[in-house]
Formats: sequence, structure tokens, C-alpha cells
Amino acid sequence: MTVVGVVGAGVMGVGVAQNFAQTGHQVVLVDVDKASLEKALTQIERNGRLSRLVGGPAVDVAAMMAAITVDVEVDALAEADVVIENITENWDLKQQLYGSLDRVCPPRTIFVANTSAIPITRIASVTRRPDRVVGVHFMNPVPMKSAVELIPGHHTSPETMHRIREVLGAIGKKAIEVKDSAGFVSNRVLMLTVNEAACLVHEGVADAPTVDEVFRECFGHPMGPLETADLIGVDTILYSVEVLYQSYADSKYRPCPLLKHMTDAGLHGRKTGKGFYSYDEYGRVLPAR
Repeated sequence: MTVVGVVGAGVMGVGVAQNFAQTGHQVVLVDVDKASLEKALTQIERNGRLSRLVGGPAVDVAAMMAAITVDVEVDALAEADVVIENITENWDLKQQLYGSLDRVCPPRTIFVANTSAIPITRIASVTRRPDRVVGVHFMNPVPMKSAVELIPGHHTSPETMHRIREVLGAIGKKAIEVKDSAGFVSNRVLMLTVNEAACLVHEGVADAPTVDEVFRECFGHPMGPLETADLIGVDTILYSVEVLYQSYADSKYRPCPLLKHMTDAGLHGRKTGKGFYSYDEYGRVLPAR
């Protein structure tokens, strides 16, 4: 049985931990905040119970929950075969975390960066195992998505790539390999789209429901860009756009002021109950007042 460490109990960490636990893996979920861990366990259990209702597989909730342990210290990851990092897109925080992981984990442990925009080679450079660092960009909601972006760094070994393909296959994920570049494929495009959609709202061209309606009705998208922003997290969108702006020094990635304002105001989307839309405790959109 593969022991999988998951660092970060936010939206993505919850999805990754759930996906591995419900497919028979032992999961160690780590976050510095005990309240976040408690919230994560509640959310994972709820997601498991509702899985069939939202088009997912039947889940043995008791077995899934028994497969998850939580801790506030990275030392709990000392026996992990694979560690998947899902913390915020802040380079200083990531650099500090990978130094700690490198100290705690045995040489065999593979580090997986579930990053939205930061290049994998840069992350690997702060470890003593760059050949065992790889990027896997999971999409949200993780258990419902059939594919991921797989990103090797400059030093990632063929053995690491093979092993991670096996691990991803075991949880039902198709790995689509792309080159190591800030934002990879999905977020080079998606973050620009969301950022520009936010600018439309900021400039008063249209409100959020109207922007999203255009994308749903005219292009057949299941979700509009601002609904997607709320699902991912408005703060995560902002941090990702900022990384792209810093990486490419191109004005097209300049963050929309509305994203900055909403992030400062705590309007982060579904996870805080309000973003471009307002939500109930189950993540359902509340009627506009």
C-alpha cells in the first residue's frame, strides 16, 4: 500500500486526500492549523456521502475515513512514499516547506508539487533530490476529474515519472505531460480568462452572472470563468496571476484590481461563503438579493 502525504488542508488538499483515501491508499494529511484539519475531515466525510448524488462513485465512507490520519507537524510524513504539496502559491512558504520535507522524508520519497503556476525546476532546486520532484496539477474538484497535468522538472528522472504515472493510474487519473513553464498549459490560459472576466465586472461592462451566462450559453461551458474562480478560490487565482506576471514580465498578466480587493476582503469564493457569488454551507449558490 502506498502511503501518501498530503500537505495543505485547503480546497485542493481536501480533494487530493479524499481521492487517494477512497481508492485504498493510506493518507497522512498535514496542515499547521488544527481547525483546518478538523474542517477538512468533515468536508471529506460529507463529500464521500454525497459522491453518488453528484455523479461520482459509491464510496465506503467508513473505510475512507479510517485511511486518513491528520497532524500539524511535517514529521508525520517520515514514512510517506509520496508527498503531495498543496499550499498557497507563495514562493517563500514553499521554499521553507520543501526544506523541511527534505529533512524529514527518506531519500526514496517522491515530492509532488500540486502548484498552479510555479515552475517545477525552481521548486526542485531547493531540495537535495531534484530527480524525485515532479509537478502534478490536479483540477478541482479532484475526485471528479479524470485527468491531470504532469510536469517533469529539468532533473526529474524517468523512474520518478514512471512511478508517478502508476500512482496516478491507481486513482483513475490520466496524466497529460507538458513542459515545465510557469502556469503550464491550463493556467496560462485559464488565469488570463478569469482575470479578464474579473476586469469586465470591475469596469461595469457586465455583472458576474451575465459574464458566466455568456460562456455557458454561447460556448457551452459547464461553468463560467467567475464561477470557476469561486470554485478554485479568488485568492488562489490572484496569487497564480501574480506568479505569471512576475515570471513573464508581460503586462497581459497584470492582476485585476478587483481580485486584489476581494482577496483583501476575504471574499475568496465557496470556501469562505462569498466571492463573485454567495454560497450556503453545502456550496450551493444563494439567490441574489
